[in-house]
This record gives sequence, C-alpha cells and structure tokens, in this order.
Amino acid sequence: MFYKTTATLAAAAMLLSGAAWAETVEVKMLNRGEAGTMVFEPAFVQIAPGDTVKFVPTDKSHNAESMEEMMPEGAEPFKGKINEEIDVTFDVEGLYGVKCLPHFAMGMVMTIAVGENVEVPADYLEGRLPRNAKKRFEEQLENL
Repeated sequence: MFYKTTATLAAAAMLLSGAAWAETVEVKMLNRGEAGTMVFEPAFVQIAPGDTVKFVPTDKSHNAESMEEMMPEGAEPFKGKINEEIDVTFDVEGLYGVKCLPHFAMGMVMTIAVGENVEVPADYLEGRLPRNAKKRFEEQLENL
C-alpha cells in the first residue's frame, strides 16, 4: 500500500510540474500601438508547446481568431468574440496566423510560433490576404 501511494503521488507531482512550467503571454488588441493603427502588441510571439496566449481587447471592437489556412495540421482553430478576452493554449508546434476579423483588411494580424525550430511553410502566405495584412505577416516572419 505504501509503494502504491508513493507511486501515485510521484506521478501526480510529475504531471503538475509540467503545468507549472507553462507560461502565459499577454497580447493586447489596440487601435494604435508602436507599429501603427489596428495592431496586436506584440505582433509576433514565440512560445513553447503548452503555453497560453491571453488576447486582451485593450481597445474596443477587436477580436482574435485563428486563420485555418495559416495553422499547423492537427491544431484546433479558435475564435474570440468582439470585446472579449480569450485565452488560447497552443499544443501543436508550428506557425499560427491570427487576425482581428473587423480590422483584417487594415492589417490587424499577428504570428505565433510554437516550438524552437519553426520553419515557414512554402505556401504560408499564399491565398487571399489583404495587402496590409500580407505586409505585416512578412515583417513578423523576419523574427524567425
């Protein structure tokens, strides 16, 4: 009985220690920031699998949502509501494109890189992207 209890406690400690190492990164959704108007700040983050990004609508009329054509295979899409905070935990390694739907055409996008050795897929910026959004994605990808 003693060994069974000890083994159970050890297993629980290992599981909990992994959760203790996960980080949360806060991203503000702004009308105006250091990079101009209608921006996520920061616009690029690199995190480890299991980390969480907290999207905060610092200014009104913003949301954060994944772009299905710009995320790794097997990753779960997400869509926050306008003016509401959303926490998203990223478990699948790769690149994620994120947009604010109301301000997408104005270039309100960001990039999240999950993992250490993230590479840009050859077709990552293909498809229908507004000019301002594509330009900001290109700038963000220079951080890799």
